[in-house]
This record gives sequence, C-alpha cells and structure tokens, in this order.
Amino acid sequence: MGNSTAEVSNKNVSNKKVNHKTTRSAAQRYVVKLLEQADIRINGDRPWDIQVHNEAVFSRILSSGTHLAFAESYMQNWWDTQSLDQLITRILSARLDKKVPKLGRLQLLKAVLNAAFLNKQSPERAFEVGEVHYDIGNDLYEKMLDPRMIYSCAYWPGAETLEQAQEQKLDLICRKLELAPGMQLLDIGCGWGGLAEFAARRYGVDVVGITISKEQQKLARERCAGLPVDIRLVDYRALEGQFDRIVSVGMFEHVGRKNHRVYFETVRRLLARDGLFLLHTIGADKARHGVDPFIEKYIFPNGEIPSRHSVNQSSLDLLRLEDWHNFGPDYDRTLMAWWHNFDRAWPELKERYDHNHFYRMWKFYLLSSAGYFRSRGGQLWQIVFSHLDSNREYRSLR
Repeated sequence: MGNSTAEVSNKNVSNKKVNHKTTRSAAQRYVVKLLEQADIRINGDRPWDIQVHNEAVFSRILSSGTHLAFAESYMQNWWDTQSLDQLITRILSARLDKKVPKLGRLQLLKAVLNAAFLNKQSPERAFEVGEVHYDIGNDLYEKMLDPRMIYSCAYWPGAETLEQAQEQKLDLICRKLELAPGMQLLDIGCGWGGLAEFAARRYGVDVVGITISKEQQKLARERCAGLPVDIRLVDYRALEGQFDRIVSVGMFEHVGRKNHRVYFETVRRLLARDGLFLLHTIGADKARHGVDPFIEKYIFPNGEIPSRHSVNQSSLDLLRLEDWHNFGPDYDRTLMAWWHNFDRAWPELKERYDHNHFYRMWKFYLLSSAGYFRSRGGQLWQIVFSHLDSNREYRSLR
C-alpha cells in the first residue's frame, strides 16, 4: 500500500505519539494467541483463516474492542478471508467476541446508557429504519430475495430452493393462524406484500398490511392489486380497528424492549376475543445492552434483538402463550441463499451502488449474520398467542 494510505491508517488507529511498530507487534501477538483458541491463523491457507493486508488492523481492533472495528477494517480491505461465514462461526462459537479487552470503555458506556435511557424506537423515529434500510432500492431486494420478496427466515424442511422454503414458511404461518375465508388479517410489518398476497389468494382472507417504508408500500400495492388487501404507511401504535388474526414477521426486531409492553398491549387491543396472533422474530436467550454497533451504524438503525425474558414479561397478563417454535438454524441457510443471489447479481447492481464499499459491507452483513445463527447465538422464533378472554383450544403445528 502507498505511504499516504499508511499515514491515514495510523492516524485512524491512534492520535497518540507512540511507536506504532511496537504497538502493532504487541497487538498482533495478542490477536494471534486469541485466534488460536478458535483454530484461526493469520495468513493461513484454510478457508476461514485471515489474510492481513494492513497490520494496523491488530491495534485498531484491540484499541476499541468492538465488532464495529473488525467490520469496518474488513470493509476498508485491511483484511480478508476466503470464507467469512466460517470465520465468524468459529469466532462466535469460541466466544472470542467476549474475550477481546474492553479498552473502548467510552463506546461501551455510551451504548449501555443509550439502551437504558433513550427510546430509540419511539414513534418519532419509527420510520428511520425504513428510509435507511428498506428504501435503498427495490432492485437490490428483488435480486437477493425469492420471487415473493420475503425478507425473513425461510422454513427449509423438505425444501430444495429458497422459493420453496419461503412458500413453506408462509403456508405454515397461515395454518398456525387457522385462517379461513372471510377473516380479517392484520400484517404488522408487511414488507413488500408477499404474505398479504399469499394469504389473500390461498386462504381467502381480507388483509390490512402496514409498513414504515414508502418503497415497500408502493411495491406491495402493485403486487396486491385486485385483491382484498389494504397496504398502509403507518406505525403500529397508531392503528385502530379489530382483527380476527394478527401476524408480525421480521418486524419485532425494530420495536425495542422499551416498547415491548406497548407492542403487546396494541396487539391485545386490536385482536378479536377469539383471535390468534403469530409473532415471527429473531431472538436470543439473554438481553443485550444496545445493539451490535456494525448493524446499528450500517444496516438496521435502532434495531434490538428481543430476549426470551422480555417476550415473556411483556406479554404476561395480556395474551396467552399457545406455542413457541424455534428453527434458528434455518436462518443460516436462508442467509447463505440470499448471499449467493446477491453475489450473482452484483454485476447488474454495482453501477447503482458504491462498488467496493457497499459490496463488502453487504457481504459482511449477510455472512456474519449466517455465522451468528450457525454458532447458535441467534434463534428464530414463531410464537402463537391467543386472547386471555378466549376459551379456544389450540393445537400446535410443525
């Protein structure tokens, strides 16, 4: 690399007047020893080994102790690997992310305080993720996803293709909800209208779908033209009415734990007495302070993965838990399918998106997420609730 690049790199690592050669050497020794615990080598020849292009990466990661530095240095071509998903799986399975020194105390403290005192998913900020993530371009999602553009975990048992797996997931949802012709279905976070269209065509229900993305609303309306489907641009808290069934797929991750109780109160208010509610969401066993800094900055602003405890406590005394289905490993396979679709389509997409930066950012997002689920750190839940006032009997489906 040229001298100007090295000078910029050193400046980014630290503003202190220190011997960078010595610092990087000490940092490198520490990182090499840490990676040995996951059988990862620097400049090794296996698919998951790390190829270093800028040795400042070692001190950069250790000085901050965050996933963000690791991700940003990858985006900037400071290091590479043949198989990013295998690398992340090994790092997370060995819990190396918990063993990096927390030298970036101010950054960590800021994340904790933000999670404790700020409502980052307030009604005033509800549309931010739509503008930042979902509105970046329908062409990207059309190329990456299945033909129905379902942007959530597919259900793979017996399926051979992404399209088959997503159709299985949609049908599983409809059967769990016991949909029947003439019912009123509310789809909270309807995306590009794939589930709304499926439920209206296959099960004969009337659907109200809501989204916080203008681009999603536009395409969903086109997709559902001629069907009894109403796609609205509105925050869930502003909804009125009564629905026989309610479904929410891949939206709860944007609600935030400060709003979980309000979310379930809203569902209870909108759900008919004999109704059913299905929640499809990424989840984790333990709550985290804040969110992953890379995901927060580059992918899903204001997102937060719900914990098992938060779901239970927030829905307690509001809704009756009927079924809890976890098929987290299916998200690994879904993300890998999305990655292969995106990678194949990149020659067509690259003229519209920043060529190198966006490609490496999106690659890190998809493949590190696959590693997250493959290491079993992430789970995927489908949870069915009924109204507390209902006397219905519910039978779980798989």
